[in-house]
Amino acid sequence: MSVVALAGPALAAASTDNPAADFSDTPWWLSLIKAVLLFVFLLLNTLIVIWFERRVIGRMQQRPGPNRVGPFGLLQTLADGVKLALKEDLTPRKADKLMFILAPIIAGAMAFVSFAIIPLSGSVWMFGHYTPLQLTDVPVAVLLVLAVAGVGVYGIVLAGWSSGSTYPLLGGLRSSAQVISYEIAMGLALVAVFLYAGSMSTSQIVLAQKSLWYCIPAFFSFAVYIVTMVGETNRLPFDLAEGEGELTGGFHTEYSSLKFAMFFLGEYVNMFTVSALATTLFLGGWQAPPGIAAIGGGMFNGGWWGLLWFVIKLWLFMFFFVWLRGSLPRVRYDQFMRLGWKVLIPSTLVWVVAVAFLRASNEGFLGHSTVFNGRMHRSTLIVIVIIVLLVLAVAWIYDYKAAAREKAIPPEPTEIDPFAGGYPVPPMPGQTLREPAPALTPSTAYQTSETDSDAEDSRG
Repeated sequence: MSVVALAGPALAAASTDNPAADFSDTPWWLSLIKAVLLFVFLLLNTLIVIWFERRVIGRMQQRPGPNRVGPFGLLQTLADGVKLALKEDLTPRKADKLMFILAPIIAGAMAFVSFAIIPLSGSVWMFGHYTPLQLTDVPVAVLLVLAVAGVGVYGIVLAGWSSGSTYPLLGGLRSSAQVISYEIAMGLALVAVFLYAGSMSTSQIVLAQKSLWYCIPAFFSFAVYIVTMVGETNRLPFDLAEGEGELTGGFHTEYSSLKFAMFFLGEYVNMFTVSALATTLFLGGWQAPPGIAAIGGGMFNGGWWGLLWFVIKLWLFMFFFVWLRGSLPRVRYDQFMRLGWKVLIPSTLVWVVAVAFLRASNEGFLGHSTVFNGRMHRSTLIVIVIIVLLVLAVAWIYDYKAAAREKAIPPEPTEIDPFAGGYPVPPMPGQTLREPAPALTPSTAYQTSETDSDAEDSRG
């Protein structure tokens, strides 16, 4: 039995109570205008967030940040973009030129596609029509975001492979393994939201959070999503696909000019995409905070006001990205993959099954007694929390013992013979080379045998 089937009548009830966005009064030209406005919205926010990131990290490191070009340095990002576009565009001699050009196009374009299903607000009056402030919506909108994210990683992999260089190739391989592992945990974290909302449509999920944002009942899914969205976007402390310390620049080492700008743009737009998805699924989307939503019968909860609340929540996540970059060091790749495969994925599996049984018990098996359902809900929630904590504890103990076993392995010798295997082997850090024994000539062999025989006579 699937986890969606375990939700029982809750799925059908939620779908009828929260109808999807109505695009019946939206002509094609209005959809085109909304697409252009969405593109401009993301470009302007990208310009602002780069300036914002440099200013905030500058303050965290006790330096001013950009403050020369334009008022408060606001035009510094635009100046950097113009300079980047005018740089010389280089292509390595051994590169696959078609894939080398196609890779940044894929990475940049896929970042914009995912934002098409994000509801920026409810229905608004625009150019004589009453239309949702959303480009489109489909019954499986959230799965579309995950699918597009999976296609976007092809841009990174192709960039690393087509460059014809070692370090970009390693960066592309790192990114593919990283995205695959963390997309599994991210998808599992979102299943709990589907069970609570009874739908995968983003507009229905937002409307289902009128009384309670899902960051509270699905708190564990929210925490897992926060970790996976940082890993998904290759941001510090998880920017291992472009780690400067060991890979020079990772998959985009050989790129310059506008091709590099496409990767740069795609990374920041992806930050907005995952932040917008977190806002939509866990923080009520465009809906006002509970206290403000009750003012004036909900006059501040919808329409163009929804865009304001959505942007505020979106930028709270962007500040979180910047704060992480200025606060935490880069982790090791093996630690990051161990966290994904050994901790996040098993724990999220247990959580999803527990939430599925919780929804099924409350909706399908316990009747309609409010008191009894409330008691069962609280007790079941406590059991879920205990199970998740136990799984995390077991995973942590297992990981700790595995690390202890690795430390118990005898260390490498400090002195090695570089010709032990028949060909020279360079030493590892901390090792020294053992001087090779001098070759024996006939004269030295005779002298050595004379010395050995004299030593045996003296001992006798």
